[in-house]
Amino acid sequence: MALYNEENMRALFGGYRVGTAEDLDSPEYLRIVRTRRRQLGQMTIALDTETAKRRIPDSVYQISRKYDGEFTMLIYKDGPEGTECCIVNPGKTVRAGAPFMAEAAKLLKKAGVKFALFGGEFYVRRTDEHKKKDGKTTRVHDIVRIGRKPTSDEELGQLCFAAFNIYDLDGTDLSMTYDHALEKMRELFKGGDRVHPVDTVSGENAKAVLKQFQEWAIDQGEEGVVARSETAGMFKVKPRHNIDLAVIGFTESTDDREGMLHDMLLAAVRDDGTFQIVSRVGGGFSDDQRREILIKLKVRVVESDFHEVNSARVAYQMVEPGLVIELQCLDMVSMTSRGNPIDKMVLDWNVDEARWEGLRRLPLCSIISPQFVRFRDDKTADKDDVRISQLTDIVNIPDIDRVAEEIKLPTSEIIKRSAALKTLRGAQMVRKIVAWKTNKDEASKDFPAYVLQLTDFSPNRKDPLQYEMRVSSSKKQILEFFAEWEMKYFKKGWEVQ
Repeated sequence: MALYNEENMRALFGGYRVGTAEDLDSPEYLRIVRTRRRQLGQMTIALDTETAKRRIPDSVYQISRKYDGEFTMLIYKDGPEGTECCIVNPGKTVRAGAPFMAEAAKLLKKAGVKFALFGGEFYVRRTDEHKKKDGKTTRVHDIVRIGRKPTSDEELGQLCFAAFNIYDLDGTDLSMTYDHALEKMRELFKGGDRVHPVDTVSGENAKAVLKQFQEWAIDQGEEGVVARSETAGMFKVKPRHNIDLAVIGFTESTDDREGMLHDMLLAAVRDDGTFQIVSRVGGGFSDDQRREILIKLKVRVVESDFHEVNSARVAYQMVEPGLVIELQCLDMVSMTSRGNPIDKMVLDWNVDEARWEGLRRLPLCSIISPQFVRFRDDKTADKDDVRISQLTDIVNIPDIDRVAEEIKLPTSEIIKRSAALKTLRGAQMVRKIVAWKTNKDEASKDFPAYVLQLTDFSPNRKDPLQYEMRVSSSKKQILEFFAEWEMKYFKKGWEVQ
């Protein structure tokens, strides 16, 4: 049986084809690549340069260049159908017919190999012209463009595979004896051009790891280094990334830290002008900053039909877009360990009603070790200053060009509202209760059927604007809650409008 079903795969250019794991002759390949991706994540400790100086112990290391590509498994089989080769990633994408695969098949057949599985990085070898633009020799953004749709023989020839481990070599797993696996990969791929082992050197101590990081990551613009030791473990050292994001929400600390910011909810702006939640950040602030920022954010609170909670299960108060911060992070990942996309909510800012409206979750990424750096008063929350391409330049995100407005969910419908006023010590207080039907619960699990919200404004309080909220799947119940709140909050002295 053939390794993959060529007829079911989509022809892109020449003999290059793309399909899904269902096109392979066995579902076992997808299970293996997902398991290996998960194991690699669990085994690897990710560090930035400064942390690496403190955390990496002295040991003997094999230090490998970290390519800015896509984790992939190369499959080779020599059988009745002839020599066959393809790659599959944890996200189920199968690719076949690229020149590097023909090269791999030729080298492995020459070595007498019948079956093999290699873990590695699928990457694009950049031209000198591209290197001059940003100093980088590999860039994951190129995989998105060329890997999905090459437009020439030259681009197809830029696709490469750097093997970093052997999961199966004619029935033998070499992955846990890395020195042996590395030696074997060098032997098998000797003379290879587009397919080759990862560049790897030996180091006698932690200083050797940092020295190699300086040469490859800082001087040559690579993504970083991976250091493996049989006694100390595996470490990934990368520069930290700085990105600008819009502040769209916040939560306040509780108990003895009341009056301080707990964390902020951050978003990037997609090409269609919608906002997509990227991360939350609660680190990098001094206590004085937490007090000052909380005051700044509280005056910007607006209504929203989408609600998010932080790690302490406290709901974010949403704010009007405008403020931008600089965030620093160690890394970004766009897939779970099982190869599934990491979906984040897309929101639309309704200017006329000054409220956030939830659209739907779309693939994005998770931010590793986010830290607040500073407010960017020189930037605005638009698709130029907080553009989503800041993320796609670092990590491969599927369907990033999808227009969120095309999948906009139904508009919410107010079913009952009531407001009351009260004057105390010359200041006017306002309480408003609103119940609405979201009309989104059948289309998305992110929304309840009904929402009830109390807005309570009192200028004499330390915290002038307060909110309370309930949700329900029953209109009858939400209206019962409404009646309870009217009795509770519209007592003597309150004049119902």
